[in-house]
Amino acid sequence: MSRYLLAIDQGTTSSRAIVFDDKGIQVAVAQQEFRQYFPKDGWVEHDAMEIWDSTLTVCREALRQGKVGADELAGIGITNQRETTVIWDRVTGEPIHRAIVWQDRRTASLCTKLRQDGHEPMVVDRTGLLIDPYFSATKIAWILDTVENARQRAEAGELAFGTIDSWLLWNLTGGKRHRTDATNASRTALFNIHTQQWDPELLRLFRVPEGMLPEVLDCAAEYGVTEPECLGAPVMVAGIAGDQHAALIGQACFGPGMAKSTYGTGCFLMLNTGQQALRSENRLLTTVAYRLNGQPCYAIEGSIFVAGAAMQWLRDGLQLISHARESSAHAAEVGVNNPVYLVPAFTGLGAPHWDPNARGAILGLTRDTGIAEIVTAGLQSVCYQTKDLVRAIRNDGARLESLRVDGGMAVNDWVMQFLADILNVPVDRPRVTETTALGAAYLAGLQTGVFDSLEQITSLWACERQFLPDMTPGLRESLYAGWLDAVERVCNH
Repeated sequence: MSRYLLAIDQGTTSSRAIVFDDKGIQVAVAQQEFRQYFPKDGWVEHDAMEIWDSTLTVCREALRQGKVGADELAGIGITNQRETTVIWDRVTGEPIHRAIVWQDRRTASLCTKLRQDGHEPMVVDRTGLLIDPYFSATKIAWILDTVENARQRAEAGELAFGTIDSWLLWNLTGGKRHRTDATNASRTALFNIHTQQWDPELLRLFRVPEGMLPEVLDCAAEYGVTEPECLGAPVMVAGIAGDQHAALIGQACFGPGMAKSTYGTGCFLMLNTGQQALRSENRLLTTVAYRLNGQPCYAIEGSIFVAGAAMQWLRDGLQLISHARESSAHAAEVGVNNPVYLVPAFTGLGAPHWDPNARGAILGLTRDTGIAEIVTAGLQSVCYQTKDLVRAIRNDGARLESLRVDGGMAVNDWVMQFLADILNVPVDRPRVTETTALGAAYLAGLQTGVFDSLEQITSLWACERQFLPDMTPGLRESLYAGWLDAVERVCNH
């Protein structure tokens, strides 16, 4: 039997492919960054064709590096940046507009109107989501209203909508399969998470023709077979999940109360609530954690729009550092008791504030503030924002005993220790921090028989290092009070 799995991890700033073996061990990885487009303030776009090209390139490169033939793969798992919206022509496969990225805020005024008209309670009831530009529904409507003849063509069944997973699947299968999974569907604001169906009333509200939508399958399912010319042999696409859901699976957070936080471009904390779709009273999201064998498992999630992106900005925008690695030395020099606060509200604030009009700020500057203090404040902002989420989760009555971390910033020991200190919970970093790709591989492996159960996957998880809280309550409270004051100053109440 084939022992290898290929995970496609299509993220916000880069496309990656990782080959894993049947023990969940990484065999080879390839990565390629692609261009970000910022046509106006708060607008973020990608070229969907460039995403497809970069994905195909890294898949071929990872197989080459790992000396693994496509005929040796048991299956492919796809995980992806969520909510990012692509609409394409069903005949030519050409996108009719650049992809509108999850971070994009162009539909903020439409969302405000929908909220003012009283539609948010119904949307929350059915989707677990708030009305916000973040989700796909208003992005679809914007493209249909903006591109000439798009709405008529969509009504006539000529156009397909997909999140990035659907777009990649369509291309991998030569246009034969238009499908998505329950986690990606649950982030569109068009999918009823209780009935597990596209919701007619939501489609009417957001003015989205049902004929555009992909078929929704379990996270582990037979999605379709790749065209032989893609990778050299046909391979079954056997697993799909949005990136944060895949990370939850990769972290083996299968029990209610287990939580993971992923530090990539943004930061996403997800807590498993089991078969109960817990409704948040603190503006967190209720979402499908994963769906296997037709049975949804739910989660509560907090989304921070800017985490690693803050360090990118300090590196590329302000040029205070030449590599993210340098941040640890600055932080060690300044220490935790830093009077400077950086609020990275570059595209508004996510949970629990949901303020699309907030903008970033650096506060607490004095004459002796230097590069080290500002860089340290950038690192600390990620931990403070995580604390905002944990506080909201606790106010919703959910318990968080410890936190499993992953993503690029999780390798930074200083940040992880400060995170444990400010949250006052143990922070567990796994041996494999590529948990998003690993989760996609696990799903494909469950479908193809490489893994036989969630229990087997749980047994493969191993902690590399645990960070225990070691900060006085007084310091923790005063640092966090300073953060809350800084956030208050950038919010538009």
